[in-house]
Amino acid sequence: MKFFSRKWVMPEDLNPNGSLFGGRLLSWIDAEAAIFAMCQLGHDKHLVTKYISEVNFVSSAKLGEVIEMGLAIGKVGTSSITLHALVRNLQTKQTIIEIENIVFVNLDEDGKPVPHGQVQH
Repeated sequence: MKFFSRKWVMPEDLNPNGSLFGGRLLSWIDAEAAIFAMCQLGHDKHLVTKYISEVNFVSSAKLGEVIEMGLAIGKVGTSSITLHALVRNLQTKQTIIEIENIVFVNLDEDGKPVPHGQVQH
Protein backbone atom coordinates (compact mmCIF):
# COMPACT_ATOMS: atom_id res chain seq x y z
CA MET A 1 0.00 0.00 0.00
CA LYS A 2 1.36 3.39 -0.98
CA PHE A 3 0.21 6.58 0.72
CA PHE A 4 0.09 9.36 -1.87
CA SER A 5 -2.13 12.04 -0.39
CA ARG A 6 -2.57 13.85 2.89
CA LYS A 7 -5.33 16.09 4.20
CA TRP A 8 -5.33 18.44 7.12
CA VAL A 9 -8.62 18.25 9.05
CA MET A 10 -10.03 21.77 9.06
CA PRO A 11 -13.13 23.25 10.80
CA GLU A 12 -15.25 22.92 7.63
CA ASP A 13 -14.53 19.14 7.59
CA LEU A 14 -16.11 18.45 10.99
CA ASN A 15 -19.47 16.96 11.92
CA PRO A 16 -21.59 18.27 14.84
CA ASN A 17 -19.63 16.00 17.22
CA GLY A 18 -16.37 17.76 16.36
CA SER A 19 -14.80 14.89 14.44
CA LEU A 20 -14.16 14.38 10.75
CA PHE A 21 -17.46 14.11 8.82
CA GLY A 22 -17.66 10.68 7.17
CA GLY A 23 -19.18 12.06 3.97
CA ARG A 24 -16.25 14.44 3.53
CA LEU A 25 -13.79 11.59 4.02
CA LEU A 26 -15.62 9.40 1.48
CA SER A 27 -15.51 12.25 -1.03
CA TRP A 28 -11.75 12.62 -0.52
CA ILE A 29 -11.23 8.87 -0.96
CA ASP A 30 -13.35 8.70 -4.12
CA ALA A 31 -11.43 11.58 -5.72
CA GLU A 32 -8.02 10.23 -4.68
CA ALA A 33 -8.93 6.73 -5.90
CA ALA A 34 -10.12 8.09 -9.27
CA ILE A 35 -6.83 9.95 -9.75
CA PHE A 36 -4.85 6.85 -8.78
CA ALA A 37 -6.89 4.69 -11.20
CA MET A 38 -6.30 7.18 -14.03
CA CYS A 39 -2.56 7.13 -13.30
CA GLN A 40 -2.60 3.34 -13.58
CA LEU A 41 -4.71 3.12 -16.75
CA GLY A 42 -3.89 6.33 -18.59
CA HIS A 43 -5.18 9.86 -18.23
CA ASP A 44 -7.16 9.64 -21.47
CA LYS A 45 -9.61 7.15 -19.92
CA HIS A 46 -13.13 8.14 -18.87
CA LEU A 47 -13.40 6.40 -15.51
CA VAL A 48 -16.42 6.47 -13.24
CA THR A 49 -16.99 5.00 -9.80
CA LYS A 50 -19.06 1.82 -10.24
CA TYR A 51 -18.98 0.30 -6.78
CA ILE A 52 -17.71 0.93 -3.27
CA SER A 53 -17.84 -2.05 -0.91
CA GLU A 54 -18.63 -1.95 2.77
CA VAL A 55 -17.00 1.00 4.48
CA ASN A 56 -15.45 0.21 7.85
CA PHE A 57 -15.00 3.30 10.04
CA VAL A 58 -12.48 2.16 12.64
CA SER A 59 -11.69 5.49 14.31
CA SER A 60 -12.03 9.20 13.62
CA ALA A 61 -9.89 12.26 13.14
CA LYS A 62 -10.10 15.53 15.03
CA LEU A 63 -9.51 19.15 14.12
CA GLY A 64 -5.89 19.84 13.24
CA GLU A 65 -4.91 16.22 12.66
CA VAL A 66 -3.42 15.12 9.36
CA ILE A 67 -4.68 12.00 7.64
CA GLU A 68 -3.07 10.07 4.81
CA MET A 69 -4.81 8.04 2.13
CA GLY A 70 -3.31 4.84 0.80
CA LEU A 71 -4.33 2.88 -2.28
CA ALA A 72 -3.37 -0.40 -3.88
CA ILE A 73 -4.53 -2.24 -6.98
CA GLY A 74 -6.68 -5.25 -6.21
CA LYS A 75 -7.59 -6.40 -9.71
CA VAL A 76 -7.52 -5.14 -13.27
CA GLY A 77 -10.41 -6.26 -15.47
CA THR A 78 -11.09 -5.66 -19.15
CA SER A 79 -12.90 -2.36 -18.61
CA SER A 80 -12.46 -1.97 -14.85
CA ILE A 81 -9.94 -1.56 -12.09
CA THR A 82 -10.52 -2.50 -8.44
CA LEU A 83 -8.66 -0.69 -5.68
CA HIS A 84 -8.22 -1.16 -1.94
CA ALA A 85 -8.18 1.99 0.23
CA LEU A 86 -6.85 2.67 3.69
CA VAL A 87 -6.93 6.00 5.52
CA ARG A 88 -4.90 6.49 8.66
CA ASN A 89 -3.74 9.17 11.05
CA LEU A 90 -0.35 10.44 9.81
CA GLN A 91 1.13 10.83 13.29
CA THR A 92 -0.21 7.72 15.08
CA LYS A 93 -0.68 5.47 12.00
CA GLN A 94 -4.03 4.43 13.50
CA THR A 95 -6.51 3.26 10.86
CA ILE A 96 -9.46 5.60 10.38
CA ILE A 97 -11.26 3.86 7.53
CA GLU A 98 -10.72 0.86 5.30
CA ILE A 99 -12.51 0.00 2.06
CA GLU A 100 -11.78 -3.40 0.53
CA ASN A 101 -13.04 -2.66 -3.00
CA ILE A 102 -13.55 0.48 -5.02
CA VAL A 103 -14.35 -0.34 -8.64
CA PHE A 104 -13.90 2.10 -11.52
CA VAL A 105 -15.14 1.39 -15.04
CA ASN A 106 -13.89 2.91 -18.29
CA LEU A 107 -16.80 4.27 -20.37
CA ASP A 108 -17.17 5.37 -23.98
CA GLU A 109 -18.91 8.57 -25.04
CA ASP A 110 -22.30 6.82 -24.80
CA GLY A 111 -21.67 5.69 -21.22
CA LYS A 112 -21.05 2.04 -22.12
CA PRO A 113 -18.14 0.05 -20.62
CA VAL A 114 -15.20 -0.31 -23.01
CA PRO A 115 -11.80 -1.98 -22.62
CA HIS A 116 -9.13 0.27 -21.15
CA GLY A 117 -6.29 -1.66 -22.78
CA GLN A 118 -4.27 -2.40 -19.64
CA VAL A 119 -3.51 -5.71 -17.97
CA GLN A 120 -2.67 -6.61 -14.37
CA HIS A 121 1.03 -6.07 -13.59
